[in-house]
Amino acid sequence: MARLSSYFRLFGAARRLAAHDALAPAEYRALLPWPARAGSFLLKLTIWSRGDRTKRPGERLADALVALGPSYIKLGQFLATRPDVVGRELANDLGRLQDRLAPFPDSQAREVIEAEFGKKIEELYSAFGPPVAAASIAQVHRATVSDGKGVRDVAVKVLRPGVGARFARDLDTYYLAADLVTRFVPGAQRLKPRAVVDTLAESVRLEMDLRLEAAAASELAERASSDEGFAVPAIDWERTSRLVMTSAWIDGVPLRDNAALDAAGLDRKLIAQRVVQSFLTHALRDGFFHADMHPGNLFALPGNRLVAVDFGIMGRLDAIMRRFMAETLHGFLTRNYRRIAEVHFAVGFVPPHKSVDAFAQALRSIGEGVFGKPAADISMARLLAQLFEVTELFEMPLQPQLVLLQKTMVVVEGVARDLDPGHNIWETARPVLARFMAEAAGPEAALRDAAEGAGAIARFLGHMPEALRKAEQLMDAVGPDGLRLSPDAARMIGAREANASRLTRTGLFMAALALCVLAGIEIFRLLDGAP
Repeated sequence: MARLSSYFRLFGAARRLAAHDALAPAEYRALLPWPARAGSFLLKLTIWSRGDRTKRPGERLADALVALGPSYIKLGQFLATRPDVVGRELANDLGRLQDRLAPFPDSQAREVIEAEFGKKIEELYSAFGPPVAAASIAQVHRATVSDGKGVRDVAVKVLRPGVGARFARDLDTYYLAADLVTRFVPGAQRLKPRAVVDTLAESVRLEMDLRLEAAAASELAERASSDEGFAVPAIDWERTSRLVMTSAWIDGVPLRDNAALDAAGLDRKLIAQRVVQSFLTHALRDGFFHADMHPGNLFALPGNRLVAVDFGIMGRLDAIMRRFMAETLHGFLTRNYRRIAEVHFAVGFVPPHKSVDAFAQALRSIGEGVFGKPAADISMARLLAQLFEVTELFEMPLQPQLVLLQKTMVVVEGVARDLDPGHNIWETARPVLARFMAEAAGPEAALRDAAEGAGAIARFLGHMPEALRKAEQLMDAVGPDGLRLSPDAARMIGAREANASRLTRTGLFMAALALCVLAGIEIFRLLDGAP
């Protein structure tokens, strides 16, 4: 019965898009292949209400995503950061999804806060204003706190009532879509759609508890405390709970407003550099980075300082993935394609029966097509698309830790390019990568690696008694001749264990969502002449 309900919801999502003429817009329908046109026509026979045809296609798509709910809104938020992919007009139309949604009533927010803390709101805040920003999961109010620490302005984030139940229903639908994609789309199993939904579900659970977001903000602030030009609002833990988070108020200029940045005398080129370099520094140095860096979550302060907010989606990379990322990007910068290939084989990302030289040649075809062009023509989005083509050609499995990182890199590039159309993300990344590579080869890194190795040995020795007990049970079970594994079987078991250890996390957005929206978005992209 639950799966049947998911079928109805998936069909309903397609109908909602079609009702707003956003699934196969009339303006671009002639560009669709005939099966898609026929399917769109049949779907529209089930629709009685129609969207506002006086609006632009992008406005209709935004309306449809809002009507579909929080998880669909997040897809629109991502597309809004990529004008070079979907076209500037569509990106502008989707930009209102970032933090300008209709707020829920102020009275409901007050009820949630008072229920969470068991106090009247006047006991918590000396002033509590109306919502100043509303997003898909929560909204933010400006308030004032007067206590022993003085009088200060704060931002109060409150979860939307009922949003958790809505996300749970949407996730069931996504699991169905993932199964359908795996079954009917060739090659989809390599991308592991269900694993993508698993990670989305984990992310949603984290975003539904604002104490976890507060902890993420606190951790990032601690790690970045010495970073020049980057800051995180301080958390007010006394006024933070599962449904409410209170933090310092930021009087900054949002990065989506270039005119306001210019009016404030801020240096957009420098801010663009800091967006990229802060992200790379946090990912490489700390293995902990802000993974939702769209313009609505970034503000500029006097002195061109960068402030990030909204820490519901964070990414983590272990030491191996950080070194792999740095080696890969550094290899592209230095055009050392052989080194990139060797790194991929060393960590087991490419099957051993493939050729290192052939893989290096494929990487060269990507890198040489990027460098040597004007900055405005160098696109991380295009490079990543080509990398995915190469991964399919060489039978590389999806690397879960890197998916969220790659998605964030694309978003960061979009933000930097919007601030500075001539921004060259590779040149901006160069000093960060050089610093990481130098530190990774230094004596401190050697000591750290040795310590990590000692820890691994200690963990292994700690498990020895249990391992010996299981070995004794196994020997008792197989009899006097013992148990012998062929070399092929041993390699197969080892490969399976290695794969299991790497499949711990994957990206936020699942490919199966394309069942509902890909047709319309691809038409927008073609019309705008995007790459």
